[in-house]
Amino acid sequence: MTRFHGRSIIGSPNQPKIPRGALPPGPRWPALAQTVALMRFRHQLHPYLHRKYGEVFTLRLIPGGRPLVLFTTPEATKEIFAGDPAVFHAGKGNAVLGPIMGQHSLLLQDGVEHHRARKLVMPAFLGHALRGYRSMVAEVAAAEVDGWADGEEFASLERMNRLTLEVILRVVFGVTDEKRLAALRPRVNATVDINPGILLGWAYPWLQKFGPWRRTVDNQVELDRLMYAEIRERRTATDVEDRKDVLSRLMAAGDPEQPHDRLDDTELRDQLVTLLLAGHETTASALSWALYELGRAPELLRRSQAAADAGDSDGLAWLEAVLKESMRLHPIIPMVVRTLMEPTNVAGLDLPAGTTVGPSILMSHQQESNFPDPDRFRPERFLPELSGTEAPSLHVWIPFGGGVRRCIGAGFSLMEGAEVLRQVLTRYDISAPADDVPKVRNITSVPRKGARIRVTRRS
Repeated sequence: MTRFHGRSIIGSPNQPKIPRGALPPGPRWPALAQTVALMRFRHQLHPYLHRKYGEVFTLRLIPGGRPLVLFTTPEATKEIFAGDPAVFHAGKGNAVLGPIMGQHSLLLQDGVEHHRARKLVMPAFLGHALRGYRSMVAEVAAAEVDGWADGEEFASLERMNRLTLEVILRVVFGVTDEKRLAALRPRVNATVDINPGILLGWAYPWLQKFGPWRRTVDNQVELDRLMYAEIRERRTATDVEDRKDVLSRLMAAGDPEQPHDRLDDTELRDQLVTLLLAGHETTASALSWALYELGRAPELLRRSQAAADAGDSDGLAWLEAVLKESMRLHPIIPMVVRTLMEPTNVAGLDLPAGTTVGPSILMSHQQESNFPDPDRFRPERFLPELSGTEAPSLHVWIPFGGGVRRCIGAGFSLMEGAEVLRQVLTRYDISAPADDVPKVRNITSVPRKGARIRVTRRS
């Protein structure tokens, strides 16, 4: 598979080396050590670098010491998100994901290609479509949570991963046949559950001949086979226009009289895998942290159960605020990045072409100036009518990125999360028996102990 060869961790391996003096200060460790620290110890690294170097700092990543400049102020975040897409390329900044997602992924495209793809994919995630997905999500969630035993204690991350995987397969991929679901589940799980060390294999293709790197490639070959088979069969279906899953909507997108204006099979595969990686474990982790935090705060739990019981717009708004606060306090990804295609001034700094820049989500979400009392779990932050203050701006609460590159599935993720919380909280009381902290798992962060909870049937 050619997409597995010649990938760098960030930026382009063919760029000329940028001298240290042209960039903000940062650690002088070897590029490999900095890369490992960023990938494995991000929750300690970002605060350490912020304390040592201030509001902006530089990391050097393999191969070739590619520079990554991270910013920690809302002003810099706003400037980067508002930057000219022709100059601030997101696709190159996300290059590490290329071997899994494919070259047509929205996360990897820039310029005209990105504009075309986003125009075709966007309708599947607008309001009318989202409302159609809610009942499907509710059905999948109810089937999962109804199987929980009264008084059972378990790792909520495991259950939420199982649930959100079913949502991806049934609501996004549109697969309902149990035999096909059984074939897809292990391949999808293996795609998501990649150790960060595997990502180094994209920078050094020779590793792909050995051990876990070889198994990763083999798994992708088999997942592609299954997905292309599903796409080919869907092409022949007579009811595609009537089906409500995301894949069917993507197939119907564009002008039927203009074949070049529709997604081909490879593009469909790449966008589906993008939705899988962007929307599976990220939503599962956010949900597990939300259940964990509610299990530690009886008053918040009762308030959230009342919102779930009501099930009206106000109740769903509260449950969405719970999910948003979970994403704030426990960021799933550490940063949002763009690669500069020409020399550019960013936040008062003249930076050379080839520099990758971006805001640190970890720092933005934990600074007192952005979120008063940042270590407390307070969903009302996101409901001005309850908090008496303005809701956090999209330049300080940034789990979905921002600007023209803001995650296209943000609305789906929030809808799905709120609906899952409603299904859980109308049925169970929750307690969290032990503390938990984040750990890095592939490109995301998850609860180290799985966010263990105990559920008890409500009377």
